[in-house]
Amino acid sequence: MSPVTLVLRPLRNVSRRLLDKWVELRAVEPDINALDHSALNLDPTLPVVYVFPYQALSDELVVEQLCEARGLPSPTLPLSIGDLRLSHSRLRLLRRSRSDRSLLSRRLAKLIAALEDAPSDVEVQLVPVSVFWGRAPGKEFGFWKFISADSWRVTGVLRRAIAILAHGRSVDLHFGQPLRLHEALREGPQDSALAHRRISRLLRVHFRRVRTRLLGPDLSHRHTMIRNLQKAPAVQDVISELAREQNQPPAHLEKRALQYGREIASNMGYPVQRFLAHALKRLWHKLYDGVEVRGMSQVKAIAGDCELIYVPCHRSHIDYLLLSYVLFHEGLMTPHVAAGKNLDMPIIGPILRRGGAFFLRRSFRGNRLYATVFDEYVHQLITRGHPLEYFIEGGRSRTGRMLPPRPGMLAMTLRSFLRDTRREVAFVPVYIGYEKVFESLSYQRELSGASKKKESPLDLIRVLGQLKQPFGKVYLNIGEPLKLGEWLDDTAPDWKASRHQRRPEWLTQAVPQLGHEIATRINAAAALNPVSLTALVLLSTAHHAIEASLLQRQLAMLVRLADKLPGRHDHSLPEGTPDEWVAHCVHLGLVTLRPQSLGELVIATPEQASLLTWYRNNVLHLLALPALIAFAFRNTAQYTLEALEDQISPAWPLLVRELFVPEAPELKADIAATLALMSEEGLLEHQAATGDTPERWSRPVASQEPSEQLRLLAQPVQPTLERGYLLIAALLQHGSGTLDRESLESHSGALAERLTLLSGLNAPEFFDKRLFSGLLDTLLELEFIWLESGQLCFGEALEDLQVHGRDLFDPALRHRLQHVRLRDSEAADETASADHKASDASSQRE
Repeated sequence: MSPVTLVLRPLRNVSRRLLDKWVELRAVEPDINALDHSALNLDPTLPVVYVFPYQALSDELVVEQLCEARGLPSPTLPLSIGDLRLSHSRLRLLRRSRSDRSLLSRRLAKLIAALEDAPSDVEVQLVPVSVFWGRAPGKEFGFWKFISADSWRVTGVLRRAIAILAHGRSVDLHFGQPLRLHEALREGPQDSALAHRRISRLLRVHFRRVRTRLLGPDLSHRHTMIRNLQKAPAVQDVISELAREQNQPPAHLEKRALQYGREIASNMGYPVQRFLAHALKRLWHKLYDGVEVRGMSQVKAIAGDCELIYVPCHRSHIDYLLLSYVLFHEGLMTPHVAAGKNLDMPIIGPILRRGGAFFLRRSFRGNRLYATVFDEYVHQLITRGHPLEYFIEGGRSRTGRMLPPRPGMLAMTLRSFLRDTRREVAFVPVYIGYEKVFESLSYQRELSGASKKKESPLDLIRVLGQLKQPFGKVYLNIGEPLKLGEWLDDTAPDWKASRHQRRPEWLTQAVPQLGHEIATRINAAAALNPVSLTALVLLSTAHHAIEASLLQRQLAMLVRLADKLPGRHDHSLPEGTPDEWVAHCVHLGLVTLRPQSLGELVIATPEQASLLTWYRNNVLHLLALPALIAFAFRNTAQYTLEALEDQISPAWPLLVRELFVPEAPELKADIAATLALMSEEGLLEHQAATGDTPERWSRPVASQEPSEQLRLLAQPVQPTLERGYLLIAALLQHGSGTLDRESLESHSGALAERLTLLSGLNAPEFFDKRLFSGLLDTLLELEFIWLESGQLCFGEALEDLQVHGRDLFDPALRHRLQHVRLRDSEAADETASADHKASDASSQRE
């Protein structure tokens, strides 16, 4: 043992003991609870060499302690290959020279040389290891540049000591996939120097991707960022144009641009993020029974190569806090979040801004300068590599269903990508599902006609007052990411040739198509939880009451259907048993269990039923096709496959677009597969083809339980079909070219509200004006109607659509809908007559 080793070993042992006492690993990837040879894809028969990006004793000691604790090969083990003898199994990829330049590792060069001369069966596994002390991105300014951010450069003793003290309780450790060195050498050039550089490049790329994924780019000072916005060519062009048009001095407009920049820009700071991470962790444990995360591996796979745009559904104010917390916990850089200016209020606003929020006004209309400054801010965030998060629905969904996407942020992102296509942009769909949302009562009041309440800091106190209530679990599912460049190649093949144009022709169609595709991917990742499943069934009963045993059988059947239906399976299913699901809903106060001598009943009071509609709408799309098929059998006893396709195919596009259901390449094939599943469950009776009789399916006998199960399955799609029937009937009744869009939406909403009141239902979401607006968009897109001089026009195709739709409804329901329309028409005629008489009387007086 050398004299140097005799001196350093005791110091190393003391340092390790001190670190063991102080350091706390916040996150380890792969998961520390499953950290073993298989999790790292290691062959236990082959030697392991751990590769660190730079020399850092503290990093090595942390890894040594963890490997020994988890039974992994220790970095302190000696290694022998041929004539090469190494005292330990670790190396630093880059070393520092006297000229302060980074040089490639000599130890790696010796290892490569030894393997080149070794037999083919000799192998070494290189495992890249990244250790991050704290999660602060680098900064381009200030004292914190010195101590708070992890850096690629060799950290001095003082700086590392401060980092250990400041961030020792929040250390992230990442093990990369092992690289079999001998195998990699055989795949490349035989030249030893070239092989050395190639292996080093592979490892450098890995370390850079991990750092980018975890920390992201360096942060600019907020003041510098705002100044850069003002000086951007696009902003300066608008200032020049407005100065000429409005006869204002440019200096005045430049000052206004600075004000807009201050109003918009975030001020992300790591201390606030770290504080929020700890505070939110406590909140989730107080407020929820847990947060289940699914699909995060899809994000990690592309995080180092793409600019990420997180696009979650928007159900609650909790959404953006929850997603940022989960990303921080999963070892990903937290995004800059687009938030409404209504949240930039005292106390809350500054905290959100330092947590990464940037604020936008609800409308940019009529303010070109503000729109340009905001557009430039988004572009700078994307091009600098900052992940973004925004809600394509615009606002929170009061009905629980996915709202039609707004084009604003999507168009800005698309334009930013066209300006700079050097790195791919990937949209990450995120579905967030709640078993109980704390805004549910306010949503019901707003749908019933109450005005939206303005946000206030006092709302935080009200939320804290609800902490004693049970809120169940939260589910966060990641859908299939959408890479923008690849999507444009399929949607607008000539986009590259025209991307430098200010507004390419294809852009107008691409934005809504992009929004629909993202919304569909969000919905495809929905979480079927006990509350949403129970709501699907209980709200399908006549009086919101059902036998507990029948409810449990129906819940189990719905889960089996959802698990086997054709198409994409990004959604998640609940764990446990149906009786546990029902008991959980009772615990949350969303249903009531009533003992009865002949068997327990599950009921929902009018207030509970009104709340349950929100949770039913979260997942209605997942079972849309079997529900539509079941609905077709309510009024017709049997169908062949061709007859059923002919019956439901006109209504299917309305459901697809309103509910954002993934469209099948072949509807007939999906109908056939769904019929087979429903037959397996006993919901339909299958008769094989015999002789001249074609294959057909029949509904069960009405007195049997499967008949009731079929009716319960069908009921959830009835409101959507009724709304479509009402809207089309109202348009046909008034005639082509007589109504504008706003008039028809208001008229149809009034008809729907009247229908719910006459039926004694408490379902304010049934006559939500935005749903009728979405239906009109679908009819326009499918060219059943069109606009001429602002008026809605139609032809025979719309009349044929109504005929097909009429056949889906039973006579009693059609009579009820027709009665409401006739009474409305009579009331309108009486109003018009009264107005005419009043006009005549006024003329006579004159």
